[in-house]
Amino acid sequence: MKLYIKYMVSTRCKIVVKEELKKLGLHFIVVDLGEIDIMENISTIQREQLKEALLVSGLELMDDKKSVLIEKIKNVIIDMIHYSDEVPKTNYSEYIAEKLQFDYTYLSNVFSEVKGITIQQFIIVHKIERIKELMIYDELNISEIAWKMNYSSVAHLSNQFKKITGLSPSHFKKLKDKRRSPIEDIGN
Repeated sequence: MKLYIKYMVSTRCKIVVKEELKKLGLHFIVVDLGEIDIMENISTIQREQLKEALLVSGLELMDDKKSVLIEKIKNVIIDMIHYSDEVPKTNYSEYIAEKLQFDYTYLSNVFSEVKGITIQQFIIVHKIERIKELMIYDELNISEIAWKMNYSSVAHLSNQFKKITGLSPSHFKKLKDKRRSPIEDIGN
């Protein structure tokens, strides 16, 4: 049985979910970002207990189909930008549509309707957050970051960075208090 969980965006979230499933005596096949597959059917009581336990940890068990689809879109994007070694070189719309097995226009319309921003805007704010992270690590220069994040040029990255943050990448690097956002708060 598949269940979908909102705000499940990190390895820590997976650990929390696994612990809660164990407490309820539920056996999981897969615990992935935003999605779990359990072996048995879950009773109404177990579902309520799981829902309450997850809420304590800032996670939310989802019921309606649109919310589930939105979470899947968000998780594909988060995985693609934050947890992959390289951002896909293909068109993002093709990548997302292929991963979720839905027409991109449909995904885009549902996402915009529910979130109030486009998928492209959501991708951009996540890319900027990832760029901040890479700049803070200071392992790559701005040209290498631009290449890694699939920007056509350093100028393109710099323009987009400044548009979103109000700062140039070099000014951001000089800041002592580098402000970053938790993944689950980006684009919400």
